[in-house]
Amino acid sequence: MQKVVNDAKKLTLIPLILMIFTSVFGFTNIPRSFYLMGYSAIPWYLLSGLTFFIPYAFMMAEYGSAFKEEKGGIYSWMEKSIGPKYAFIGTFMWYASYIIWMVNVSSSIWIPLSNAIFGKDTTSTWSLFGLKATQTLGLLGVIWVITVTYVASHGLKSISKVTSVGGTAVALLNVVLLLGGIFTLALNKGKIAEPISSISSFVTSPNPSYQTTLGMLAFLVFAIFAYGGLEVVSGIVDQTEKPEKNFSKGILLSAIIISIGYSLGIFMVGIFTNWKEVLGNQNVNMANVAYVVMYNLGYQLGNGLGLSKTASITLGSWFARYVGLSMFLALTGAFFTLTYAPLKQIIEGTPSKLWPGKIGEIEDGIPKRAMWIQGSIAALMIVLVSFGGEAVARFFSKLILMTNVAMTLPYVFLSGAFYSFKKKRTIKKPFEIFKSESSAFVATLIVTATVAFANFFTIIQPAIEGDLSSTLWMIAGPLFFSIVAILMYNRYEKLEQSSVKVVTKIKTEHR
Repeated sequence: MQKVVNDAKKLTLIPLILMIFTSVFGFTNIPRSFYLMGYSAIPWYLLSGLTFFIPYAFMMAEYGSAFKEEKGGIYSWMEKSIGPKYAFIGTFMWYASYIIWMVNVSSSIWIPLSNAIFGKDTTSTWSLFGLKATQTLGLLGVIWVITVTYVASHGLKSISKVTSVGGTAVALLNVVLLLGGIFTLALNKGKIAEPISSISSFVTSPNPSYQTTLGMLAFLVFAIFAYGGLEVVSGIVDQTEKPEKNFSKGILLSAIIISIGYSLGIFMVGIFTNWKEVLGNQNVNMANVAYVVMYNLGYQLGNGLGLSKTASITLGSWFARYVGLSMFLALTGAFFTLTYAPLKQIIEGTPSKLWPGKIGEIEDGIPKRAMWIQGSIAALMIVLVSFGGEAVARFFSKLILMTNVAMTLPYVFLSGAFYSFKKKRTIKKPFEIFKSESSAFVATLIVTATVAFANFFTIIQPAIEGDLSSTLWMIAGPLFFSIVAILMYNRYEKLEQSSVKVVTKIKTEHR
């Protein structure tokens, strides 16, 4: 009877696919991909799905199944597979990049809020207490970080509601895009805004910056980011009904659905958006392209329905407002989660002596002291960037460059450790997709090579185009984070050696 009850609570194939889909699929990747590559983004998504998404998801599933009792997440996986120093460098690099993410988002989160309220980005005109717009956004960013840190350190039950509301709103955006594209196509009697002249439309980008071989290859790292979030898969293997059958099938079907979903979404944008007319001007960028595209969808629908120009503009503004509200809610949920989750994972997984003083203490399941220190660092960086003038703003741009590659390098560490994980007989593996060591080696090689290849071209592209400074900063990021991690770990090793000597001395004296 107990077994029947347990089975009833487990995930079947369809809920599993939905869970993977909602964790991985990101709406903003669609308009951004079309902006960067046009229709030619589609083959890259399909290639990334085959060489990265499917084998990497299977790896995460095996890790998660083997280490489901471990609290340290990816640190524990790598530590048990290769060793603590390797694990700490990879995890620290991954964690450090999130602090820069927090600083960046805390000032830019007001752009979707402005779109939600006004139908456009008005943040350049905002002013509090006579401050300039950048300083006002900085002040709001500091207040945001303090508020989120305070709420997150007192419990996260209410935050899950915000996350689910934001997730639902963003999921509905995909439906609006799909139905809006089909409806616009019908109203325009089958004529699409971005014409398909030949097969070259799916190979050559309309964006001049991405027409070179290096530019196209650098887009690969963006496509890999679009498949991010796979780590969530690792925690649901043991919650799946008949995992040996359903989980592998769920991963494959999810990969197909997500790859087709991205490809179809990019194609739909081309139905109502002419790249040169709508996206080919200096005012469009990666930060606002989602609002521009959805505004254009509303405007084109209005035109197709025979509405006046004023009414079409109004309809476009409401579409932009919906995107703004959805993205604000989604970013809010992500910010609350990422304020504590990466920090909790790295602290719980690593030895407490790695962290000075009482930083590593966990209270009520949350690293409260560490969270406040993290929040203080983020707030200080926001103040320096907002009030420090152009020199500091340029410095922060360099910091973002430093984390661009550092955020994806942990994928290399995780996939690189997989072969060692498979070879260790002492690790119990209740769920296996790669049955032999040779298949595990091939998967490790393909995934690691794909991510390393993408990062390599992302790094060298600016240098080839004459911007050696950006290339050097992207190299400096992982190098700097690695050195900090090594110094921290060496300090821990010295403390451990001192403790051993003290214990040995006490034992000797008592003999």
